[in-house]
Amino acid sequence: MGRERFIPEVHVWRLLLLWLAMLGFFGGLVFRLWNLQVAQGTEFQRKLAKQSLRSVRLPGIRGRILDRNGVRLADNRPSYCVSLYLEELRKPGGIQRTVDCVMESLYRLAETMDRPLPLTPKDVRLHLGRRTPLPLVAWRDLDETAVARFLERAADFPGAALTVEPVRVYPQGASACHLLGYVGRAAEESLPDAGAGEESEKYHYYLPEMAGKSGVEKRLDGVLRANAGGKLEIQVDVAGFKFDEVSSRAPGKGSDVTLALDARIQRAAEAVLEGERGAAVVIDPRNGDVLALASEPGFDPNDFVPSVPAAIWTALLKDPARPLYNRATGGEYAPGSTFKPVTLLAALHSGKVAADTRFTCPGYFQMGSARFRCWQHWGHGSIDLQSAIRYSCNVYLFHSALECGPEAVQAMARDCGFGRKTDVSLDFERPGLVPDREWKRAARRDNWRDGDTCNLSIGQGALLVTPIQMGLYAAALANGGTLWKPRLVQRIESAGVANEIAAEPAPNGPHWAERHIRTVRDGMRDAVNELDGSGKRAKLQDVVVAAKTGTAEYGVKGAGRKMTWMIAFAPFEQPRYAVALLVEDGVSGGTTAAPRVKQLLTQVFNEVEGLALPPPPPLQAVPDPVPSPDFAPAPPPEEEPA
Repeated sequence: MGRERFIPEVHVWRLLLLWLAMLGFFGGLVFRLWNLQVAQGTEFQRKLAKQSLRSVRLPGIRGRILDRNGVRLADNRPSYCVSLYLEELRKPGGIQRTVDCVMESLYRLAETMDRPLPLTPKDVRLHLGRRTPLPLVAWRDLDETAVARFLERAADFPGAALTVEPVRVYPQGASACHLLGYVGRAAEESLPDAGAGEESEKYHYYLPEMAGKSGVEKRLDGVLRANAGGKLEIQVDVAGFKFDEVSSRAPGKGSDVTLALDARIQRAAEAVLEGERGAAVVIDPRNGDVLALASEPGFDPNDFVPSVPAAIWTALLKDPARPLYNRATGGEYAPGSTFKPVTLLAALHSGKVAADTRFTCPGYFQMGSARFRCWQHWGHGSIDLQSAIRYSCNVYLFHSALECGPEAVQAMARDCGFGRKTDVSLDFERPGLVPDREWKRAARRDNWRDGDTCNLSIGQGALLVTPIQMGLYAAALANGGTLWKPRLVQRIESAGVANEIAAEPAPNGPHWAERHIRTVRDGMRDAVNELDGSGKRAKLQDVVVAAKTGTAEYGVKGAGRKMTWMIAFAPFEQPRYAVALLVEDGVSGGTTAAPRVKQLLTQVFNEVEGLALPPPPPLQAVPDPVPSPDFAPAPPPEEEPA
């Protein structure tokens, strides 16, 4: 019997199921591939591009600072630099090979331009680690010779290029340095479009940008600096090197600022203070414009750009004359006899003293066992109020202040702007001090006495003022009683649109009767234009000047240290210039300050108004004080932060 052939049973449904499963698997795979490469391809491409993109913030162009006549006080100049594009010098292998290649190129460039090598291998390695896509700036601020040498052989240096950076420059040098201030590198978080708001842009890299560090540069930094910097988007490879520029946006430009300052008057004020420690302020009595604001000694703000060398910074900090200190706004001094018009106006306003009231000056004022002396020891005799200003008689002021009381003098001083800041828009302004009963009780743990009133009446004791306050006070005397807010900024111009800054009076200014201020002004005129006036050394030939001198002792009594002052205005009938000038450690207001005011006003009227006044005699240098053996200098005002 033959064997039967085995025929396996075929389950068709199982084959069909397997075929369907395989079809579904491959179908799903195809769908997934289609979804990734086609449907979502654009999105993945965008994400990939985003991961390789780096955004760089380009610094904006800082606005200019001009004087009232368009003279450039702060501007920008091109700084020619040689930069290396490291992606073109990149070598395969370890990073050290790229560093060696860059250093070799730098050595050859240094030899070609005859310039010292500014970078080390450590600097190159640090740049490669932190700022790989950006060009490495090797030399900055090259002169014409170095630029010409580089351009002659530029083809021999692949990866090297001449680039230009804007650099802050102060064309007038040290002139108005305390007013203008200086700039330094801005912190990234302080940039206008680097904040955390919804509209703030985020950047991977920030190129250096300048920010104001003091003066107008700091107070108006937000105006001078461009609100929106430029933006550059670059694409990098897996190693971080740039291989393409994707997009760019040009940087914006800051606003130009026009100051009320007149560069000619500023230079004249600085010239009369040359070699001394002091300050001078010139105000336009008609509107409060700050025509000059000088503090000596000063510094050259160009030394601070792009950063101040350590040697210069150390020298400035150690200089005993303190050139960084703005005496015009931050110096607090006893005003001496320049304060006497305040006392006399308070006495007139109180009704206790009239213009024809006479007091006798025997050369001293006896108060119990204390004797307060007049500067003229043999006395002035019987004099009225106008003559008291002319001769600067202390005894007349003692009588007047005691008649009206210290509260009247203190209130008048505050009305004249003393004891409060002027809001001149500069850093580190000090308010000064108008002492009263409450202050003395808190500071000295003592009651106010008549002797304090006598000292206050002649601008001595604890009374402190600043030169900018004195300039505005002189302007108020000149115009008959309007105390102005100092107008330092005249106009701000952005994108061709000028915004004028209006002049405005200070709040809580004085209210003087016309007859009272006329008497005081006449006394100030006599002080200069009469042969026996206390300010006769400020007299001009064809212009009538009114002024008041002041001499205030400071430090240990008897040491001979004096602050010498003069406040003045001219021309007398229609004043256009009010001046406050201070010289530290001078001889007296009449001897030291008055000739300097004369020279200042002579130059102003000749150069600004076109007159031909005869030149005054040369200024005499202030002799160094000779302290007594036991003399210890009074502590100076607190230093202005750098």
